[in-house]
Amino acid sequence: MNILEQVLAANGQFVERFVEGAHDCPENSKLPNRHLAIFTCMDTRLVDFLEPAMGIKRGEAKVIKNAGNSVTGPFESTIRSLIVSIFELGVKEVMVIGHLDCGLAHTTAESLIQKMLVRKISPDAIKMIEAELRDWIDHFHHPIDNIEEVVIKIRNNPLIPKDVPIHGLIFNPHTGQLEVVVDGYQACIK
Repeated sequence: MNILEQVLAANGQFVERFVEGAHDCPENSKLPNRHLAIFTCMDTRLVDFLEPAMGIKRGEAKVIKNAGNSVTGPFESTIRSLIVSIFELGVKEVMVIGHLDCGLAHTTAESLIQKMLVRKISPDAIKMIEAELRDWIDHFHHPIDNIEEVVIKIRNNPLIPKDVPIHGLIFNPHTGQLEVVVDGYQACIK
């Protein structure tokens, strides 16, 4: 059975249990009832681990993920998601959560380019994004520095209201412990 077939089989079983009422998933609003947006990394170790470690349940927060919880521009997809979360979905606080042992810290643009070439990605296609790729990948060296930089980028973005606290935290994917890197209440204008 391939991965798609496995997912569809699991989904069939899930839906069957869900319809029968044998589930622990009450109907939720699309509005996060804790008025929180979490911006974090796509690392697989965080799935079903980060939110429970924070006491966050289904329906309580908007969760935005990308590689290395990076922000690369003033209107890129993360910022767009935060804008919708704040102005349309009632988010009042943002938590930028990086994690220890982030794989992006060990990746280079050159190694990624070489792997793309091996997989037959056109050199012309790579050239189109090479400068941005190098600026993004080769700039990321340490998760804590990245958290601080991302908090500043979000905080200073003219499209993000100044009364929204932007917190920065580091997560240990081995123990589940969170530590504050940036207390967003300190920089927030109420």
